[in-house]
Amino acid sequence: MKVVSLASGSKGNAYLVESEGQTLLVDCGISCRTLVERMCRTGFELASLAGVVVTHNHHDHIDGLPVLHRKLPDVPIFANLMTAEACEATNHQVKEDFFTLFENGQEFDLGPFCIHPFSIPHDVPDPVGFVVRADGKTYFHATDLGLPLKSVGMKFREADVATLESNHDVMLLKSSGRHISLIQRIMGNRGHLSNYQAAELVEEFAGKKLKKLFLAHLSQDCNEPHLALKETCEALKRIGRTDVDVEALEQFAPGRVYDA
Repeated sequence: MKVVSLASGSKGNAYLVESEGQTLLVDCGISCRTLVERMCRTGFELASLAGVVVTHNHHDHIDGLPVLHRKLPDVPIFANLMTAEACEATNHQVKEDFFTLFENGQEFDLGPFCIHPFSIPHDVPDPVGFVVRADGKTYFHATDLGLPLKSVGMKFREADVATLESNHDVMLLKSSGRHISLIQRIMGNRGHLSNYQAAELVEEFAGKKLKKLFLAHLSQDCNEPHLALKETCEALKRIGRTDVDVEALEQFAPGRVYDA
């Protein structure tokens, strides 16, 4: 199994999992042109795409879907029913009939991938994270969640490789000049994980198999990579897991390909 971020942040998200020459795309919030360019930069081709799974309907997770669907109409795009309906309302070029539907908590197979969608708290209809199994390895993916819930942590505990949101530094957010309602939304139970909350989840639930941790969806205005890394690396140090490779993901460039 190989894992790489193609884009991570509020201006677009796309993450790739590869097994047996096939790729699974988690979200497509960047243009198809950017998707192709960043896949090529990281050693992958669009022709390898077996399917897309969608976490929720916010623009930065779905806006690349219409062109991708036109280019590759036979590549399935998976979402739960409420997300599929909400996607059409969010972006009128995205149609509900684009989607192959799944139910939260019900595993399904796609090529070499076994995919388990699980519920997370965010301010949209029925958002999900994913556990993806292939090649005897487990990949965990959860961004855009307001709380480090035990139910999420138990899924994280299974991971060899994980992508976890570490969205904001609380002090930077509070001093950002943003409207108080937006600050409250981000910090709320259906908002985004702070660096502290991400580190809290990692400290409590990091499993023995965990080797690689991607910190995702960092705010450009209210976070810094070194702050996110500091919180999580200190949490890992407290539990004796300095062996875990931690990487803060970027918005405008792909990350490093990790081969599990």
